[in-house]
Amino acid sequence: MRTLLSFLLVGATVSAQAATVDLAHPDAVRMTPKGASLDPTICKAADGSELVAVTFQPSPSPSLVIAPKQGSWAWPANGAMRLRVQNGMPWPVTLIVDIASNGKHIMTTVGVPPGPPQTLSVSLKPTSPRAFGMQVGPPMPFDEGREKWLVATAVEGQVDAGAITSVTLSMPQPGAAQTLLFGKLDTVADDVDLRQAYAVLVDRSGQYTRSAWPEKVANTEALKQRANALPAAAPVKGLDQYGGRTDLPALQKTGWFHTQKQGNRWWLVTPEGHAFFSLGVNAVNMTDGRTYVQGREFMFADPAVANGPFSGTSDSRSDAGSQRENGMNHGRWWDIYANNIALTLGDHPEAAWRKRTVDRLKAWRFNTLGNWSDPGFAGDHRIAYTVPILIHGDFNTVSTGYDYWGRMPDPFDPRFVKATEAAVAAASKGVRDDPWLLGYFADNELAWAGQGPQGRWALAVGSLAQGPESPAKQAFLAYLKKTHGEAAAFAKAWGVEASSWDQVAAKGFKAPDPSEAHPAVAVDYIAFLKLYAGQYFRTVAQTLKKADPHHLFLGGRLAVRTPETEEASATYADVTSINTYTDLPEHGFDVAEFRKFDKPVMITEFHFGSADRGPFGNGVAAVGSEDERGKAYARFVDAAVASGVIVGTHWFQYVDQPVTGRILDGENSHIGLVGITDIPFEGFTRAVTDVNARSGGGR
Repeated sequence: MRTLLSFLLVGATVSAQAATVDLAHPDAVRMTPKGASLDPTICKAADGSELVAVTFQPSPSPSLVIAPKQGSWAWPANGAMRLRVQNGMPWPVTLIVDIASNGKHIMTTVGVPPGPPQTLSVSLKPTSPRAFGMQVGPPMPFDEGREKWLVATAVEGQVDAGAITSVTLSMPQPGAAQTLLFGKLDTVADDVDLRQAYAVLVDRSGQYTRSAWPEKVANTEALKQRANALPAAAPVKGLDQYGGRTDLPALQKTGWFHTQKQGNRWWLVTPEGHAFFSLGVNAVNMTDGRTYVQGREFMFADPAVANGPFSGTSDSRSDAGSQRENGMNHGRWWDIYANNIALTLGDHPEAAWRKRTVDRLKAWRFNTLGNWSDPGFAGDHRIAYTVPILIHGDFNTVSTGYDYWGRMPDPFDPRFVKATEAAVAAASKGVRDDPWLLGYFADNELAWAGQGPQGRWALAVGSLAQGPESPAKQAFLAYLKKTHGEAAAFAKAWGVEASSWDQVAAKGFKAPDPSEAHPAVAVDYIAFLKLYAGQYFRTVAQTLKKADPHHLFLGGRLAVRTPETEEASATYADVTSINTYTDLPEHGFDVAEFRKFDKPVMITEFHFGSADRGPFGNGVAAVGSEDERGKAYARFVDAAVASGVIVGTHWFQYVDQPVTGRILDGENSHIGLVGITDIPFEGFTRAVTDVNARSGGGR
C-alpha cells in the first residue's frame, strides 16, 4: 500500500491545526467498518503527515463509523469538523458524512476528486448556498495558499455539538471497490472555513476569481476591446424585413403578425404575409446583472466598486416564495452588467447598447426579443418584440402549495376582471399600432398545479379550503350543488362527512385525494380545473382583443401546468406559450395533444447551461461543457421546427447571471449568450447562428 499510494501523496501539505483524533493512530477512537475494510499500513505523505486507507466494497451503503472509545466529543457549537482526506482512485468518489449526537444527525454529501490530500470541512450547523444569497455554491475543492479545501456548502439536519457520539463515512452502493485515505480529524470554532469558501469570489469586472476561461478578461482595456468587437455577419437572403421566409409560399398578408396553418404545419406569419419561425431571446436588458453586496462584502475583491452609479437598494424579504431561505436578500446591490456596459460604451450607454445588442442578435440570426426585454427596443423597428401583461391587484388568490412566484389569481373575482383591464391598458399603451409587436404574454409561470403525485388537484383543493367569501370556492360549490344536488349525495360520492352544504362551504374544508373507491372526486376536480382555467384565459383574451384587436395573445408562459390548463390556453390564446427545460420539446409537453387541439405552441423559455465559464450554476437543463451547449441547442431547435406545431423557441437568457446570484432569487448560472462582461461566448454563438440560419433565420 505504501508503494501504491506514494505517487498520489507527493507534494501534499497538511493543516497545522491541532487534531482531536488521528485516524492513522486511532488510540482514542473506535473505527468500525461495515462493508468496508481498513488497511493497517500507514501511508505517508511527502510532508510527513500520515493517512490510513479505507476500501469501501461494492455493497449497500458501505461505511466506516468513527466514535470515541467512551463518552462523547465536545465540539464547538458554531464550528466545523475538519477531516484530512484523499481519494485513492483516479476518478471522483461520492462521500456521505453523518455526524451524530444522541439521535440527532447533521449530514452532507460531497464529491472527493482524485489528487493530493485535502481538508474536508463540515459545518456543525445546517447551511446551504441560499444562506449566502445564491442558489449554487462555489466549486470545490479550492486552493487557499498551499492548502486544498473541500468545504461542504450544503449541510442538513441538527446536532448537539457538545455531545458528538459518532461520525459515519459512507457512500452509495459502489459498482467496484473504492479506496479513500483519512488522516487527522479535528474541529475549528466559528466556522471560518465556510466563510472562507465564499470569500473573494468576484473581481472588479464581476468575474469569478478562482478559474479561467477563454472569454475572461484581465483589465478594463481588454474588456473594451472584446465587448466592442463586432460579430461577423454575412449577408442574409430569403427574408422579408420582419424575418419572414420569402423562399416559402406566401401566406395571408394582414399588416400584423398572426398565425396560419399551411398543410400540416402551423406558422407565425409576418405583417407582409411570410412564414415566420420565432427565434427569440429572453431578458435582453441592461438591468439583469444586479446582485446584493450589502452583508456579503467579503465575497468581492473590491466592494467599493458597488458604490458607483450602477448601484441601489432593494428589499426582497417580503417575497416568501422565490426568496425563501435566502439569507442575503436586501440592502445595497451592484449592477455588474450595467457597470461593464458603461465601461465599454460611456456614461449613458442605453442607445448604443441597444444598437450593439440588436446587431449581435441579427448576426446570430435571431428575429425576436422575448419576454422581460427592454421596452426601449419597441421603437427600434429592426426586430420583432413581445410585451408582458402583468396582472396585479387586490383580488382573491388561491394557494397550490407551489407559490414560488406567488399564489394563483382568482379569475372568478370581479376585482380580477378590473385588474386585467388595467394591466392590458398599461401593456398596450403606445404599441397597439406597431406592426413589429409579435404579441402579448399574460402573467408568467402561474402555479396551476402543486407538487407531488396529487399536485394536479392542488388548485381545486386550495379553493375548497378557503372560506365562503372566496369567489373561486363559490364557483366550485355552485358546480358541486348542480352536479350532486343534496349534500348527502355529494358526501357519499366523495366519501366525506358532510350533512349540509354549509359544512363544505366553511373555511378549512379538507378535500380528499381522488381514489378508485370514489371516482367522482377526480371527475369533479377536472371539471372545476377546466372552469378555473377557462375563466382565466377567456377573461384575458376578451379583454386584450377589445383593447388591441390586431396583435396575438401568446398565452401564459406555462411552466407548472395541468392538462386542463393547456386545453384552456389552446382554446382562448392564439398561441400557447410553454416554458420547459428539457432536452427535447416533446419531453416538456404533449406535442400529440396539441396536434389534436390543432393549435400552435411556442417554447418561450429553454436553455442549456454549463459550469465552465464562471458562474457556478449550470442552469435548469445542465450539460457537461460549453461545447455541449451548442449541440444541445441544435437538437432542441431542430426538433421544434420538425414538430409542425411549434412556431418558435425563445432562449433564456441573453446575459449570464451574476456569480453571487441575481437579486430576484439568487440564481447564478452560466446560461447566457454573453457573459456578465457583455462579451459573447464565441463558440456557442457560432453554433447558435448555424442552427438559426437553417431554422428560419435566413440563408
